[in-house]
Amino acid sequence: MSSADTSVQVHPLRSDKFEQRLKARYAKERRFKFWGLASIIFSVAVLALLLGNMTLNGIGGFQRVEATVEVDFAQSDLQIPAGQNTPAQVMRALQSQGLKDVIAASAEQTLGADGAAQINQQAWREVAHDIHADPSILVRNVTLHLPASADLAAGYADEGSPEMMELADRLSEEGYLTKNFDFGFMERSDATDPQLAGIWGALKGSMLTMLITLVLAFPIGVMAALYLEEYAPKNRFTDFLEVSINNLAAVPSIIFGLLGLAVFLTIFPTLRSAPLIGGMTLALMTMPVIVISGRNAIKAVPPSIRDGALAIGASPVQVVFHHVLPLALPGILTGTIIGMARALGETAPLLMIGMRAFVATPPDGFTSPATVLPVQIFLWSDEIDRGFVERTSAAIIILLIFLLLMNGIAIYLRNKFEKTW
Repeated sequence: MSSADTSVQVHPLRSDKFEQRLKARYAKERRFKFWGLASIIFSVAVLALLLGNMTLNGIGGFQRVEATVEVDFAQSDLQIPAGQNTPAQVMRALQSQGLKDVIAASAEQTLGADGAAQINQQAWREVAHDIHADPSILVRNVTLHLPASADLAAGYADEGSPEMMELADRLSEEGYLTKNFDFGFMERSDATDPQLAGIWGALKGSMLTMLITLVLAFPIGVMAALYLEEYAPKNRFTDFLEVSINNLAAVPSIIFGLLGLAVFLTIFPTLRSAPLIGGMTLALMTMPVIVISGRNAIKAVPPSIRDGALAIGASPVQVVFHHVLPLALPGILTGTIIGMARALGETAPLLMIGMRAFVATPPDGFTSPATVLPVQIFLWSDEIDRGFVERTSAAIIILLIFLLLMNGIAIYLRNKFEKTW
């Protein structure tokens, strides 16, 4: 038998050129996997860098410089008059009895005249608030942690004047000046002093504004999507509506702010910077996103679901609300999550309707003057004082946590209502 007869026969389709093309294809696939994995790693690294930077800068925002002062209230003759129980009444009564002078005298005895002069001028208000919460303070010796002035806080951070840095070093070495966690940051509102600034006013304003946005945008957007997909006739008018809704979803947010300024504030001129107006403006911006996602989710429901429901005697309305809508709800909630997340971070439309006002007290309701977290961050970032830089980072962390909680609830509801067929 010849050697030619014993040689391995090569399949005619697997030629050398074929093998080269096959190797090149596998190499492209490996390169694609590599660059895909590299892109994911790069994205995660950038996100980790951003979150790490915000966390490091925000830690200082959750703290403030405080001076430790001992006050013997038992010898001060301060008391809460009978029948005055509200915080405002207690504060006025203690102010008239000289609470501020008592604190100043104790601070001078503990810190010296120069140290006492750098106690925040509004520190006595926090003490009055503590006394209202615990009246027994007035009959005992209490160690208070009073907020320092902005100048002394800057000196503690080695960024103030030489005199303030020297004073801060001396008080710190003596144990009278420390930087502690500021529990009141989540309870106070905006202030001109970073030592007294808080986030609760803006956080409450964001909650009220987002509630108005959701209440208006979600039901109207879902009903519009149902009508356009299930009931509206296919003609030029509905085609025009579809194109208009798609265009509205891409309109810059500041245009919606101009619309709110021109329409809502014309109708309700006394509600400038109120959560009601802010929520209505953001609802206009969010609604197109919900309509588009809702139509896509409704369109994705198999026709067999509709046919089966109609076959067993369900009316068209029952088919829509008992079968189509529940199956489309997870997709609708996905669009709602995207729209609400965008609305939560918006600043430009709210600036147009006046929600950049200085609001020193939390809003009492939907018609009270208020601001929101993105606007508060914008205002603090424009301040020169370094204390506001740290407060800005802390506010960003609060905004991210609020966004994660809001999205987490929406994702939970989406998964709860999700059904398979």
